Amino acid sequence: MEKNTLLAVVLSVVVLIGFYLVQGVLSPPKPLDPVEAPQGSAVAGAPAQTPVQEQLAPVTAADNGPAAVIAESAAVESAVAGSAAGADEEASDPGPQSEQWITIDTDILRVVLSNSGGDVVSYKLKEHSDKEDLVEMVLSGDSEARAFSLAFGSQNVQPLTSFFYARQLSPYSVEFFRDFTIPARGGVAANGGTGAPGRFRLIKRYDFKPNDYMFELTITLDGGYSVPGFNFAPGSSSGMNGIAYTLAFGPQIGPRFEKLDNRYDYRQYITYTNGKRRMEKVNDSNPNIISTRPSWAAISGKYFTFVAVPYLAQYDLVYSTKPEPGLPAASRLYIIRPALNTPRAEDTYRFYLGPKTQDVLVAYNNGNNAFGLKDTQLIDAGNSRGFLSPLEKALKWVLLFFYNLIPNYGIAIILLTLFVKIVFFPLTKKSSEATMRMQALSPKIKELQDKYKDNPQKMNAEMSGFYKKEGYNPLSGCLPMLLQIPIFFAMYNLFNNHFDLRGAMFIPKWIPDLSLPESIWNFPNNFRLPFLGWNALRLLPFVYVGSQLLYGKVTQTPDQKGNTQMKMMLYVMPVMFFFILYDVPSGLLIYWIFSNILTMVQQVGINKYLASKKAAQGVVNPEPVIAPKKKKKR
Repeated sequence: MEKNTLLAVVLSVVVLIGFYLVQGVLSPPKPLDPVEAPQGSAVAGAPAQTPVQEQLAPVTAADNGPAAVIAESAAVESAVAGSAAGADEEASDPGPQSEQWITIDTDILRVVLSNSGGDVVSYKLKEHSDKEDLVEMVLSGDSEARAFSLAFGSQNVQPLTSFFYARQLSPYSVEFFRDFTIPARGGVAANGGTGAPGRFRLIKRYDFKPNDYMFELTITLDGGYSVPGFNFAPGSSSGMNGIAYTLAFGPQIGPRFEKLDNRYDYRQYITYTNGKRRMEKVNDSNPNIISTRPSWAAISGKYFTFVAVPYLAQYDLVYSTKPEPGLPAASRLYIIRPALNTPRAEDTYRFYLGPKTQDVLVAYNNGNNAFGLKDTQLIDAGNSRGFLSPLEKALKWVLLFFYNLIPNYGIAIILLTLFVKIVFFPLTKKSSEATMRMQALSPKIKELQDKYKDNPQKMNAEMSGFYKKEGYNPLSGCLPMLLQIPIFFAMYNLFNNHFDLRGAMFIPKWIPDLSLPESIWNFPNNFRLPFLGWNALRLLPFVYVGSQLLYGKVTQTPDQKGNTQMKMMLYVMPVMFFFILYDVPSGLLIYWIFSNILTMVQQVGINKYLASKKAAQGVVNPEPVIAPKKKKKR
């Protein structure tokens, strides 16, 4: 390139830079036209929204951020104002002065966002209800809920609450933005350490989809030529070289609950890394920093779940259950973004906040979702695990089959109970035959026990030989009962966790929700019985005790009537279970009650069958074969 040409290029660049500098001082940019939210987007009772203008926002003490970003004294603020270019123009525009709300209505969601921090203050599911209201998925205590809040620093730093500018880009997208100043004397050097304050813009953009519980949150930090990087927590305890910001969800996922007893309602903390699901333990006194960069992290409840899917090259996670006023049990997730060495970063997160159902979550495995996601295994945030999981899934399939035939889950549970009894009928019949066989052999068994009571080894050998000659297996009577125990526990998990049973009515006004205990009278003024904690009078537990006592009477054998231990089992155990099962889901009690009734009917039929069979054979009590007694040597 010739010397004159090079000189011309340099002079042109200098002239252009000088022109824009002079223009910025003499003729500051005019505000853009207001962008108003669509009519009807404001929350009822909220203040009217002021015009949303695209102006730079001044830094104020209301931001509650770390000292490196927020000026904590008037002296520092005046120093920043005196050294920052365009300070006079900034002072004339103090930014939004009141809180504004924007409502996003999709086919299945109603989300309310606030310009205070650009946070989500309400997230309701339209297709589900809590009594007469939509299910609120973001719970809080005495203060207003603030989900997806951002703090410049670690999880211990107060999140931003200053008022952002807002732009509703479409019916399903909204953007919050605000400019911040980094004081020259703060903890972060601006302008490459030249001593001048730096300025950067923070943007939070939410993108929802018309028919998807997952949405996208994009966080942008743009320092231009003023801020070369972002590190607001140098040498942090997280093990990273520093922290740019922390994104927080909390304080609790919905819906509202009375207590988390880990039996009827609970919260699980799950991470999914390299194809493996891990249940995380939470310790607020010594927080566990999760640095394995899992594919996703979840807070899972009984019927609903929150899943975070960060698309970052590096991040840490922290769970917390630290309570707050009005909320004794919290469930928070913090995503810690490491320090950035670039002047601009755009981070993308996707969050699922909705029902914990297989039909919905499986869509993120097969690509049938608004984001085209595949093989995410989000279904692992909802599936139960353990050796009974396959049995639970099989019972769930049968339950849904009967529900499709008769769309009432109470009737479907009764039909499922009948199905289980039919499947186990051969074993039950065999058990009854073995029990009657045992009654016939019991006199000779007692004779052997009395004869060799002083020699247990000899008695066991004789008993074994006796059973072999008679062709009798002592376990044949109890084995069918043992095989049904896993059925009971799988049924318990199914009725306690199956989402479709939530709000499923069986009998109006008595059993309106099979996933909850029924009641015939609720105690007034939230009164609870001392020690027991009952808040209502329930009928199903009494029906259960009656059916259990009657079941024991019908199935009791003659040799058990004089047995003290069997009497304890017959009368004491049902009473004990009455107190244990008083507050269980009504669907489980319906299963157990009808199981007892069907078993009694089944047993009566089997007894009649065996009696007629013996009568036809002309046998009353078959005499067992037994070895003759040995004569004593003189």
